[in-house]
Amino acid sequence: MENSVIEFDIGVGGEDDGIDIEHHNDDDEMLDGSPNDDNSIGSGSGDAAAIAYQSYIPEGDLDLEPYEGMEFESEEAAKAFYNSYARRVGFSTRVSSSRRSRKDGAIIQRSFVCAKEGFRNLNEKRTKDREIKRPRIVTRVGCKASLSVKIQDSGKWVVSGFVKEHNHELVPPDQVHCLRSHRQISGPAKTLIDTLQAAGMGPRRIMSVLIKEYGGISKVGFTEVDCRNYMRNNRQRSMEGDIQLLLDYLKQKQTENPSFFYAVQGDEDQYTGNVFWADPKAISDYNHFGDTVTFDTTYRSNRYRLPFVPFTGLNHHGQPVLFGCAFLINESEASFAWLFNTWLAAMSGRSPVSITTEHDTVIRSAIMQVFPNTRHRFCKWHIFKQCQEKLSHVLLQHPHFEAVFHKCVNLSESADEFESCWQSFVDKYDLRDHKWLEAIYADRRQWVPLYLRDTFFAEMSITQRSDSMNSYFDGYVNASTNLNQFFKLYEKALESRHEKEVKADFDTMYTSAVLRTPSPMEKQASEFYTRKLFMRFQEELVSTLTFMASKVEDDGEVNTYQVAKFGEDHKAYHVRFNVLEMKAACSCQMFEFSGLLCRHVLAVFRVTNVLTLPSHYILKRWTRNAKSSVILEEPVTDPFNSYLESHTVRYNTLRHEAFKFVDEGAESADTYSVAMAALAEASKKVSSAIKNEGKAFMTNGLMRDMSARSGICVNHCTGEGQGTSTQQLSEDDMDQKINELSMELDRSNKKCEVYRTNLLSLLKDIEDHKQRLSFEVQSIKLSLKDGL
Repeated sequence: MENSVIEFDIGVGGEDDGIDIEHHNDDDEMLDGSPNDDNSIGSGSGDAAAIAYQSYIPEGDLDLEPYEGMEFESEEAAKAFYNSYARRVGFSTRVSSSRRSRKDGAIIQRSFVCAKEGFRNLNEKRTKDREIKRPRIVTRVGCKASLSVKIQDSGKWVVSGFVKEHNHELVPPDQVHCLRSHRQISGPAKTLIDTLQAAGMGPRRIMSVLIKEYGGISKVGFTEVDCRNYMRNNRQRSMEGDIQLLLDYLKQKQTENPSFFYAVQGDEDQYTGNVFWADPKAISDYNHFGDTVTFDTTYRSNRYRLPFVPFTGLNHHGQPVLFGCAFLINESEASFAWLFNTWLAAMSGRSPVSITTEHDTVIRSAIMQVFPNTRHRFCKWHIFKQCQEKLSHVLLQHPHFEAVFHKCVNLSESADEFESCWQSFVDKYDLRDHKWLEAIYADRRQWVPLYLRDTFFAEMSITQRSDSMNSYFDGYVNASTNLNQFFKLYEKALESRHEKEVKADFDTMYTSAVLRTPSPMEKQASEFYTRKLFMRFQEELVSTLTFMASKVEDDGEVNTYQVAKFGEDHKAYHVRFNVLEMKAACSCQMFEFSGLLCRHVLAVFRVTNVLTLPSHYILKRWTRNAKSSVILEEPVTDPFNSYLESHTVRYNTLRHEAFKFVDEGAESADTYSVAMAALAEASKKVSSAIKNEGKAFMTNGLMRDMSARSGICVNHCTGEGQGTSTQQLSEDDMDQKINELSMELDRSNKKCEVYRTNLLSLLKDIEDHKQRLSFEVQSIKLSLKDGL
């Protein structure tokens, strides 16, 4: 037989120009990888190879060692034998090179080598200008161990070369299952994994079951990574067949309503399986409540069969509201970036102020690309849940560990306090080198509350878990939900959430809030806020009765107050209050974080006689008119409240100036005498102004000056020249005329203000009436539905 010998040595990691090409990278021998690799001898066609090997080995001769001249029925039998030998000894194998016949191209020689054969390729052409994101561990060390076989004229394969010695340590029996060529998921194991996955179990729990079933991890034959990859691939294969059902559903929805939005990543030929959609209500709700968004990845975890990710937020009742949904089968950074860009386009390109996601580096990278100006927060509740998993051994040993962890995170009031508390915490439990704790500490500015208080997240409490973290679909989609069931449950969830919003609208519009104080501010808030938000504001307002506010600094227009409970000065908060602009800032930053004023600012308002909420502290997104299309320059107020607010501004301004006058006047006896004289004169003028209130606001002397400067106009109006002074109006007549005109102008201004107030009130009534009609329509629809 005439043979052309062509050698291909790919053991050094270079690319092949010939026939046999390795498709896998062997530098991650003990790392992440699929056990189904055709170039890893024990994988891929493992079942066929095992059968071939079993048909060759004589019974009772399982510890046989390769030798030159040993014959095999097939190449597969030789491969299976060498891999079985490698498992007993403690190394991994792979195919290295081959020779083919020039006549028919059939393989006539194979070489199987130790996976540590050769060296890593450092080809500059392959690595130039290419950033290596995941540097791999170097595992090739030039090992010469190998087995070569060639085909005989009889059709059998014979060992033509065998090198036994290795230049590295071999793996002990209890770790052999980690080697690539020995990682196989058998048929019975696959059946058990499929059953447990269908029951909603994750890879970690499934591996625990398998270890108990097989009597140890080494007898399972594969790692948790292999189990996880198998489950993911299994889920993708099952989803690819059902995804057409989703597309048909979305096309039908768009046919019913052209405003329904959906998008698919890629074209029909390069479809990735990622789909996004948003109904008209979701888009409308985002226009009103899209300042903060939660990207809910709860259902992305392996314990769920659906790779489902909704965008949610909070409406004006503090209820979860939907901003769109996606099925995300491919979870790469590019897929997340596509999803975020698509969602942003559906929402008219308006980015949210803040977004909350799980602690995930891939999602973070995509958000940095698409939302560079949006504040990104990791879900604190999700991190606390991870803590229970990552530090379960510590929780068992130290029952109070979790409480200490929560206190450190939630109750730290400053960066220095948190840093000190954290260091004490990791030292106390000997966790300074714990990898997961190091990772979340490095990202502390994205999940620890004290670093996030300056940004709006629409949460009423900084320390407690918010309703926004509750999945919109809780109670509907669960671990056993498949795609066929999903559509019905999805619509049921939308319907239920809408009914709850209608009920909250009804409670706000048709029930009266119970007032707990005589404060005009409480009454004002009850008329603006939705019922739930008013109750939260009321809680803050009533709490001011237990707080004392004392001025500690007067810096011109801005005063600083210390606010604390009686006897708790060590827990004091500081409020800076600008009297002229009626603006206050508290060190707790509750308004910045939630959009409601805190008890500390309200306590300062109480001691400074601010009786109503300034308009800039009433966010429209928390009011009963949050969805109103009427844009008002300021919240609607009745004349009495307007008077109170303006009176408070005047009072505080005068008091501020008076304190400065007193401080300067008391410096010496001379300044004291001057100040007293000025006060006496000012007192007379104020008394006179009170008596003449409603009359001309200018003195006769000033009017004379004005009439003198306006002499030309007066003469022209009377038809006389400048020199004919005898025919001009007398000064008394002029003053009387001007007084009459001034009073008429004042009355006109008051009428305009009344008309304006009435108009705003009318617009408010129209909005209220529109909401009532909307509620009644929804109630009728629900009644008809229940009747059917």
